[in-house]
Amino acid sequence: MTALGFLYPGHSAEDDYPRIEQLLGSDIRVDLVHTDIGEDAHRVDALLEMGSAGRLAAGVQELRHAGADAVVWACTSGSFVYGWDGAQDQVRTLAQTAGMPASSTSFAFVHAVRELGARRVAIGATYPDDVARLFAEFLRADGVEVVSVKSSGIITAAEVGTWGEAELLALARHSDHPEAEALLLPDTALHTAAHIPALEKELGKPVLTANQVTVWEGLRLADRRVNAPELGALFTREPLVQA
Repeated sequence: MTALGFLYPGHSAEDDYPRIEQLLGSDIRVDLVHTDIGEDAHRVDALLEMGSAGRLAAGVQELRHAGADAVVWACTSGSFVYGWDGAQDQVRTLAQTAGMPASSTSFAFVHAVRELGARRVAIGATYPDDVARLFAEFLRADGVEVVSVKSSGIITAAEVGTWGEAELLALARHSDHPEAEALLLPDTALHTAAHIPALEKELGKPVLTANQVTVWEGLRLADRRVNAPELGALFTREPLVQA
Protein backbone atom coordinates (compact mmCIF):
# COMPACT_ATOMS: atom_id res chain seq x y z
CA MET A 1 0.00 0.00 0.00
CA THR A 2 1.25 3.45 -0.97
CA ALA A 3 -0.25 6.15 1.26
CA LEU A 4 -0.28 9.72 -0.06
CA GLY A 5 -0.91 12.65 2.25
CA PHE A 6 -2.43 15.95 1.16
CA LEU A 7 -2.96 19.20 3.03
CA TYR A 8 -6.00 20.84 1.45
CA PRO A 9 -7.12 24.37 2.35
CA GLY A 10 -10.72 24.66 3.44
CA HIS A 11 -13.60 22.94 1.62
CA SER A 12 -14.21 23.46 -2.09
CA ALA A 13 -13.30 20.58 -4.42
CA GLU A 14 -11.91 18.06 -1.94
CA ASP A 15 -14.23 15.38 -3.35
CA ASP A 16 -11.88 15.24 -6.35
CA TYR A 17 -9.45 13.27 -4.16
CA PRO A 18 -11.57 10.18 -3.36
CA ARG A 19 -12.65 10.21 -7.01
CA ILE A 20 -9.02 10.18 -8.13
CA GLU A 21 -8.21 7.46 -5.60
CA GLN A 22 -10.96 5.33 -7.15
CA LEU A 23 -9.73 6.00 -10.69
CA LEU A 24 -6.17 4.97 -9.81
CA GLY A 25 -7.51 1.45 -9.34
CA SER A 26 -4.51 0.14 -7.43
CA ASP A 27 -3.08 -0.08 -3.94
CA ILE A 28 -2.97 3.70 -3.55
CA ARG A 29 -4.52 5.38 -0.53
CA VAL A 30 -5.26 9.10 -0.57
CA ASP A 31 -5.36 10.75 2.85
CA LEU A 32 -6.66 14.33 2.97
CA VAL A 33 -6.34 16.75 5.89
CA HIS A 34 -8.05 20.14 5.74
CA THR A 35 -6.00 23.16 6.77
CA ASP A 36 -7.41 26.40 8.13
CA ILE A 37 -7.96 28.64 5.13
CA GLY A 38 -8.13 31.86 7.12
CA GLU A 39 -9.65 34.51 4.87
CA ASP A 40 -11.05 32.98 1.69
CA ALA A 41 -9.59 35.42 -0.81
CA HIS A 42 -7.43 35.12 -3.93
CA ARG A 43 -5.45 38.11 -2.70
CA VAL A 44 -1.70 38.08 -2.16
CA ASP A 45 -1.71 38.89 1.56
CA ALA A 46 -4.43 36.32 2.31
CA LEU A 47 -2.65 33.67 0.22
CA LEU A 48 0.66 34.25 2.01
CA GLU A 49 -1.07 33.68 5.33
CA MET A 50 -2.91 30.60 4.02
CA GLY A 51 0.40 28.97 3.09
CA SER A 52 2.27 29.93 6.24
CA ALA A 53 4.36 27.30 8.00
CA GLY A 54 2.16 27.31 11.08
CA ARG A 55 -1.03 26.59 9.15
CA LEU A 56 0.61 23.72 7.25
CA ALA A 57 2.25 22.25 10.34
CA ALA A 58 -1.12 21.99 12.07
CA GLY A 59 -2.23 19.21 9.73
CA VAL A 60 0.99 17.24 9.51
CA GLN A 61 0.57 15.16 12.68
CA GLU A 62 -2.63 13.58 11.40
CA LEU A 63 -0.94 12.54 8.16
CA ARG A 64 1.98 11.04 10.07
CA HIS A 65 -0.41 8.98 12.17
CA ALA A 66 -2.11 7.81 8.97
CA GLY A 67 1.24 6.46 7.73
CA ALA A 68 1.63 8.75 4.74
CA ASP A 69 4.69 8.12 2.56
CA ALA A 70 4.75 11.68 1.19
CA VAL A 71 2.88 14.94 1.67
CA VAL A 72 1.80 17.58 -0.84
CA TRP A 73 0.47 21.05 -0.01
CA ALA A 74 -2.61 20.90 -2.22
CA CYS A 75 -2.80 24.59 -3.02
CA THR A 76 -1.39 26.33 -6.07
CA SER A 77 -1.91 30.00 -5.23
CA GLY A 78 -0.83 29.43 -1.62
CA SER A 79 2.56 28.25 -2.90
CA PHE A 80 3.48 30.17 -6.07
CA VAL A 81 2.56 33.46 -4.37
CA TYR A 82 5.83 33.07 -2.43
CA GLY A 83 7.87 33.10 -5.64
CA TRP A 84 10.24 30.35 -6.73
CA ASP A 85 12.67 30.58 -3.83
CA GLY A 86 9.97 31.12 -1.24
CA ALA A 87 7.98 28.16 -2.51
CA GLN A 88 11.08 25.99 -2.24
CA ASP A 89 11.54 27.15 1.36
CA GLN A 90 7.88 26.33 2.01
CA VAL A 91 8.15 22.69 0.91
CA ARG A 92 11.57 22.29 2.55
CA THR A 93 10.09 23.39 5.87
CA LEU A 94 7.08 21.13 5.33
CA ALA A 95 9.34 18.14 4.66
CA GLN A 96 11.33 18.84 7.83
CA THR A 97 8.16 19.21 9.89
CA ALA A 98 6.53 16.11 8.43
CA GLY A 99 9.63 13.93 8.32
CA MET A 100 8.77 12.76 4.80
CA PRO A 101 9.18 13.93 1.18
CA ALA A 102 7.08 17.02 0.50
CA SER A 103 6.02 19.22 -2.38
CA SER A 104 3.23 21.60 -3.42
CA THR A 105 0.80 21.92 -6.30
CA SER A 106 2.89 24.68 -7.87
CA PHE A 107 5.90 22.38 -8.17
CA ALA A 108 3.56 19.59 -9.26
CA PHE A 109 2.66 21.69 -12.30
CA VAL A 110 6.33 22.30 -13.08
CA HIS A 111 7.17 18.59 -12.85
CA ALA A 112 4.06 17.57 -14.82
CA VAL A 113 4.91 19.98 -17.66
CA ARG A 114 8.38 18.43 -17.80
CA GLU A 115 6.85 14.94 -17.77
CA LEU A 116 4.76 15.77 -20.82
CA GLY A 117 7.72 17.33 -22.58
CA ALA A 118 5.72 20.49 -23.18
CA ARG A 119 7.67 23.67 -23.92
CA ARG A 120 4.82 26.14 -24.35
CA VAL A 121 1.71 26.30 -22.19
CA ALA A 122 -1.44 28.35 -21.76
CA ILE A 123 -3.00 29.14 -18.38
CA GLY A 124 -6.71 29.27 -17.60
CA ALA A 125 -6.98 30.70 -14.10
CA THR A 126 -10.02 31.34 -11.97
CA TYR A 127 -7.98 33.93 -10.03
CA PRO A 128 -7.84 37.68 -10.48
CA ASP A 129 -5.36 38.81 -13.12
CA ASP A 130 -2.53 39.83 -10.73
CA VAL A 131 -2.54 36.42 -9.03
CA ALA A 132 -2.77 34.55 -12.34
CA ARG A 133 0.30 36.39 -13.59
CA LEU A 134 2.26 35.36 -10.50
CA PHE A 135 1.64 31.75 -11.53
CA ALA A 136 2.97 32.51 -15.01
CA GLU A 137 6.08 34.07 -13.47
CA PHE A 138 6.57 30.97 -11.33
CA LEU A 139 6.50 28.71 -14.39
CA ARG A 140 8.83 30.99 -16.32
CA ALA A 141 11.34 30.74 -13.47
CA ASP A 142 11.76 27.09 -14.51
CA GLY A 143 12.04 27.93 -18.20
CA VAL A 144 8.46 27.17 -19.23
CA GLU A 145 7.21 29.43 -22.02
CA VAL A 146 3.78 30.78 -21.11
CA VAL A 147 2.08 31.89 -24.34
CA SER A 148 -1.23 32.99 -22.84
CA VAL A 149 -2.74 33.81 -19.44
CA LYS A 150 -6.51 34.13 -19.03
CA SER A 151 -8.05 35.01 -15.68
CA SER A 152 -11.66 34.84 -14.49
CA GLY A 153 -11.32 37.36 -11.67
CA ILE A 154 -12.93 35.18 -8.99
CA ILE A 155 -11.99 36.18 -5.45
CA THR A 156 -13.10 33.21 -3.34
CA ALA A 157 -12.42 29.47 -3.50
CA ALA A 158 -16.00 28.94 -2.35
CA GLU A 159 -17.32 30.42 -5.59
CA VAL A 160 -14.88 28.40 -7.72
CA GLY A 161 -16.08 25.25 -5.97
CA THR A 162 -19.60 25.79 -7.34
CA TRP A 163 -18.47 25.55 -10.97
CA GLY A 164 -19.60 22.52 -12.95
CA GLU A 165 -18.65 20.97 -16.28
CA ALA A 166 -20.17 23.76 -18.38
CA GLU A 167 -18.16 26.49 -16.69
CA LEU A 168 -15.03 24.34 -16.75
CA LEU A 169 -15.28 23.68 -20.49
CA ALA A 170 -15.95 27.35 -21.14
CA LEU A 171 -12.83 28.29 -19.17
CA ALA A 172 -10.75 25.77 -21.12
CA ARG A 173 -11.99 26.93 -24.52
CA HIS A 174 -11.47 30.58 -23.62
CA SER A 175 -7.97 29.97 -22.24
CA ASP A 176 -6.48 27.69 -24.87
CA HIS A 177 -3.95 29.04 -27.35
CA PRO A 178 -2.96 27.49 -30.70
CA GLU A 179 0.74 27.62 -29.81
CA ALA A 180 0.28 25.97 -26.41
CA GLU A 181 1.24 22.31 -26.16
CA ALA A 182 -0.74 21.95 -22.92
CA LEU A 183 -3.38 23.89 -21.01
CA LEU A 184 -2.97 24.44 -17.26
CA LEU A 185 -5.94 25.02 -14.93
CA PRO A 186 -4.26 25.87 -11.63
CA ASP A 187 -6.96 26.15 -8.93
CA THR A 188 -7.43 23.22 -6.48
CA ALA A 189 -10.86 24.68 -5.63
CA LEU A 190 -11.99 23.73 -9.16
CA HIS A 191 -13.69 20.36 -9.68
CA THR A 192 -11.88 18.72 -12.60
CA ALA A 193 -11.26 15.03 -11.84
CA ALA A 194 -14.40 13.83 -13.61
CA HIS A 195 -13.85 15.96 -16.70
CA ILE A 196 -10.22 15.61 -17.82
CA PRO A 197 -10.85 13.24 -20.78
CA ALA A 198 -13.60 15.57 -22.04
CA LEU A 199 -11.29 18.57 -21.71
CA GLU A 200 -8.48 16.86 -23.60
CA LYS A 201 -10.84 15.65 -26.32
CA GLU A 202 -12.28 19.14 -26.70
CA LEU A 203 -8.87 20.82 -27.00
CA GLY A 204 -6.91 18.03 -28.67
CA LYS A 205 -4.00 18.40 -26.25
CA PRO A 206 -3.02 17.51 -22.67
CA VAL A 207 -4.79 19.39 -19.91
CA LEU A 208 -3.18 19.67 -16.49
CA THR A 209 -5.49 20.47 -13.59
CA ALA A 210 -4.57 21.28 -10.02
CA ASN A 211 -5.97 18.29 -8.13
CA GLN A 212 -4.85 15.90 -10.88
CA VAL A 213 -1.21 17.07 -10.81
CA THR A 214 -1.25 17.22 -6.99
CA VAL A 215 -2.01 13.50 -6.73
CA TRP A 216 0.46 12.73 -9.52
CA GLU A 217 3.12 14.65 -7.57
CA GLY A 218 2.40 12.57 -4.48
CA LEU A 219 2.90 9.43 -6.56
CA ARG A 220 6.13 10.86 -7.96
CA LEU A 221 7.45 11.53 -4.45
CA ALA A 222 6.53 7.98 -3.46
CA ASP A 223 8.26 6.63 -6.60
CA ARG A 224 5.05 5.18 -8.04
CA ARG A 225 3.75 5.30 -11.62
CA VAL A 226 0.15 4.41 -12.28
CA ASN A 227 -1.56 4.03 -15.63
CA ALA A 228 -4.94 5.74 -15.29
CA PRO A 229 -6.11 7.07 -18.68
CA GLU A 230 -9.30 8.52 -17.17
CA LEU A 231 -7.04 11.04 -15.45
CA GLY A 232 -5.61 12.28 -18.73
CA ALA A 233 -2.40 12.14 -20.73
CA LEU A 234 -0.28 12.76 -17.64
CA PHE A 235 -1.31 9.37 -16.27
CA THR A 236 -0.46 7.45 -19.44
CA ARG A 237 3.27 8.13 -19.44
CA GLU A 238 5.89 5.36 -19.42
CA PRO A 239 7.13 3.58 -17.39
CA LEU A 240 3.89 2.24 -16.00
CA VAL A 241 3.38 0.54 -12.66
CA GLN A 242 -0.07 -0.90 -12.13
CA ALA A 243 -1.10 -3.19 -9.30
